[in-house]
Amino acid sequence: MPPSPSPSSCFDLLCGEDAGELAPFGDGQPFAGFVGGEGAAARSAGPDSLDPVARRDAVAWILKVRVCHRFRPLTACLAVNYVDRFLSSHRLPQNGWALQLLSVACLSLAAKMEETVVPSLLDLQVEDAKFIFDPRTVLRMELLVLAALDWRLRSVTPLSFVDFFAHKIDPCGRTARSLVLQATQVILAAMHEVDFQSHCPPALAAAAMICAADETQDRTFVNPATAASWCVGLTEERIGNCYRLMRQVAVDQRLRKSPMILSQHRVTSPVKRESGISSSSSSAPPTKRRKLNSNCN
Repeated sequence: MPPSPSPSSCFDLLCGEDAGELAPFGDGQPFAGFVGGEGAAARSAGPDSLDPVARRDAVAWILKVRVCHRFRPLTACLAVNYVDRFLSSHRLPQNGWALQLLSVACLSLAAKMEETVVPSLLDLQVEDAKFIFDPRTVLRMELLVLAALDWRLRSVTPLSFVDFFAHKIDPCGRTARSLVLQATQVILAAMHEVDFQSHCPPALAAAAMICAADETQDRTFVNPATAASWCVGLTEERIGNCYRLMRQVAVDQRLRKSPMILSQHRVTSPVKRESGISSSSSSAPPTKRRKLNSNCN
C-alpha cells in the first residue's frame, strides 16, 4: 500500500488541482471518469437510480462507524446528506466499491466539519468495510465531492431543529433533553430509507419530535396540527405524511429483527428441556433459599 501523502502534497491536492485534472486511477482511466459528469444523464441520476438496498447498506456502515469512533449524530447526518447530494447530480457505477469510496469520503468530510479529533483515513475504514482504499484515493474522492457540492458543507439537517422544537413542546425544559435524544435516534433510523429525501428537514424534525413525544407521558397532545405552528413553512399535511412514514419504517425495522430473535428462541429452548443438569440442579434452590432466609432473619 502506498504511503500516506505528506501535508504539503495534501495541500497541493486540495487547493492546487481541479476535479477534471486528476491523475489516472486503477486501469489508467481518469479517476473522475468513474463518476458521470453533469449533464442530462447526470441530472436524471440520483438516489432513485441507486439500488435502495445498496444505499441502506452504505448508511448502515456510516452509522456503525459513528458508534465505533463516538462521532456526534450530526456527523453521520451530514455524511448521508453529502452522499445524497452527490448522487443527485452524479451517477456511480454499480460495482460496489464506488459507493463505498463515496461513503468513506463523505464521512471523512463530515468528521472534519464536526469532530475535534478526526481518525486517519485508514482508521476510518472499519466496521466490516468491504473495501479498503488508499488515503490518496480517498482524498481525491473528497475533492470530487467538494466540487460537486460547490464546497457547501454546512448543510441544514433535521438535527438543526430538534432543540428548538423540543422547547416548543416543553418550554420549562424538564423533558427537553430526553425528547432531543429520542428524536435524534428516530432521525438516524429514518436515514436508512430513501423515501425521506422528499421531505424537508423541518418536517422531518417535527415528525421525529412527535414520535419522541408519543413515548413520553403527558406529551401525547403533540400532533401534526400543533407542530405546524412551530416553524414558518410547515404544514399539517407535510408533517403528517412524514410522521406516518416514520411509524411505518419503525414497524418494518422491528419486523426485520424479530425473525432472528424468534429463531434463537427456537434453537435454545429445546436444549434447556433436554439438558441433563435439570434434575441435579432442582435440589439446589431449596438450599439456597434456606440460606437466604437465614440471612434475612
